[in-house]
Amino acid sequence: MRAFDYSFLKSISIDADLLSIAMGIERLRERDANRIASFPRTYSGMRSAAMMQSVFGSNAIEGIFTGDDRLREICMRKVEPAGRSESEIAGYRDALDAVHNGNGDLSTDMIRGLHRIMLSHTGEEGGRWKDRDNFIGRRRADGTMEIHFKPMSWGDVPDAMESLVSAYKVARQDSSVNRLLLVPCFVLDFLSIHPFLDGNGRVSRLLSLHLLYTEGYDVGRYVSLESMIYRNRPDYYRSLAESSVGWADGTNDYMPFIRNFLDTLFLCYKELTAGSSPPWDRRTTRGPGSSTRCSMPCRPYPGGSSTNSFRTSATL
Repeated sequence: MRAFDYSFLKSISIDADLLSIAMGIERLRERDANRIASFPRTYSGMRSAAMMQSVFGSNAIEGIFTGDDRLREICMRKVEPAGRSESEIAGYRDALDAVHNGNGDLSTDMIRGLHRIMLSHTGEEGGRWKDRDNFIGRRRADGTMEIHFKPMSWGDVPDAMESLVSAYKVARQDSSVNRLLLVPCFVLDFLSIHPFLDGNGRVSRLLSLHLLYTEGYDVGRYVSLESMIYRNRPDYYRSLAESSVGWADGTNDYMPFIRNFLDTLFLCYKELTAGSSPPWDRRTTRGPGSSTRCSMPCRPYPGGSSTNSFRTSATL
């Protein structure tokens, strides 16, 4: 079974480009924390918009849609979901509420609980580890399947998930491990285990928010992380594919996925800054409801061409 050990993060080298992104996140996080305290009404309105965008974005990545009016009414709990797609949308709404309201410390029970909530409107029993093998791929035009990645076998999942959570907690207690780099490593490993038969991508995004909130990166409450991933999904899928190579034997490179994760987080903070700037400091009219992409593009992966490298520490 694949072992999990994040001690490599103590001495991982990152290029100047990624270091700049990480420092930018810290700078904007501190600035927005002060603004949240100063302009609570502005941020309260942004939370409602971000929640709806998150429900849309996370489901849209999986090809799950409904009409705009129906989406709004489901998010506002004005109507009951009709059909499979709307049932899954309503389930993500409820699971997202649980994350936003604080759903306890990271554990396998908590992860299974999110999956259970997410499927609660579908009539299916969520929260159960897969009982047969699955794979990640796509169906060709001739009906045959093209397999992109084969996750962990179902029989190994219970022990692997316990090991994954334990490794994360051990690394989190190590002051020489940077937690901003640790979060995407956990998310990648969760996706590679693929512990459920369905819904792994959506659960991974809920876990991303949970772990980021735990570490004080709460931009996802005001700008949708899921919607940002959806808007830039080719980069997301590319980084995921690159970091999955060699995963089964522990030789994979986490850096492409780390880079994409931090890029996405930085774009969210940039959009938050643009959408919440007070009148005397507004540099753009792009607000929290915008569907446009941030002016800073995501790069092809693996990114960074600088020959300089830096050692990470607990604080970037």
